[in-house]
Amino acid sequence: MGNIKRKLFFLVAQPRSGNTLFASIMNQNKNIVATANSITLEIMKDLFFLKQTDVFQNFPDHKSLDNIIDNVFNNYYKDWPQHIIIDRGPVMLKGNLELMKKHFKANFKCIVLLRDLMDVLASYMKWYTENPDAFPNKQGLNTDEEKLSMIMDKEGGVVKELQAIKNSYNYPDMCHYVKYDDIVTSPEQEFRKIYQFMGEPYFNHRFDNLNQVEVNGLSYDDKVVGSNMHKLFDGPVRNVYNPYIERIPESIRKEYGHIKF
Repeated sequence: MGNIKRKLFFLVAQPRSGNTLFASIMNQNKNIVATANSITLEIMKDLFFLKQTDVFQNFPDHKSLDNIIDNVFNNYYKDWPQHIIIDRGPVMLKGNLELMKKHFKANFKCIVLLRDLMDVLASYMKWYTENPDAFPNKQGLNTDEEKLSMIMDKEGGVVKELQAIKNSYNYPDMCHYVKYDDIVTSPEQEFRKIYQFMGEPYFNHRFDNLNQVEVNGLSYDDKVVGSNMHKLFDGPVRNVYNPYIERIPESIRKEYGHIKF
């Protein structure tokens, strides 16, 4: 399998923006895999930061270390059977993008999922309210304002992905933008556009009773973050009203409500 010629794409999106839905639909095509949360960029960064250590600087063999960094993606996905990889990693963060451009020797493009931030936060509220073991409930926080403020911490996944999306607008030729609301109202139309962007023939996807996401025999272990973090609805893909949108604290709306795509 190591000799498969692959195309690499990245999925850039906030949490709670349809990542799991996207992956469940896309992975029906056995030639394509949309990954779960990916560690490949973290591996590249960790290797790159070795250059700052005393051990490396005492014997700075850049060529050998760069060779490892150059081949992180090839080695990580070497035994995967799919020929198109959609890696879910924040490649559009400035440092990550610079690292990829320097060390990844092939072209890559990004599929960017967009969802209104208030809808993202309402989705978080529904999830942590209905699942007592969700991580926001284990931090000694009592109110929705406290929990949502923690979720919006500058080092957290939501804010980092917002930064990645914002930065992606500087590279329009590399990116294809998909709105969550469009996926859940016109899924076939949106996936046809995605296939056109990828330069691949359309696969006849189904858009109801979706399978929970599984990649090469592995599935999410949500005990790490709390039950049902990645559970999909039964029935057809559709837009489901979330009443928690009405419960977002006014202080959160004032601080973050201006963020639009």
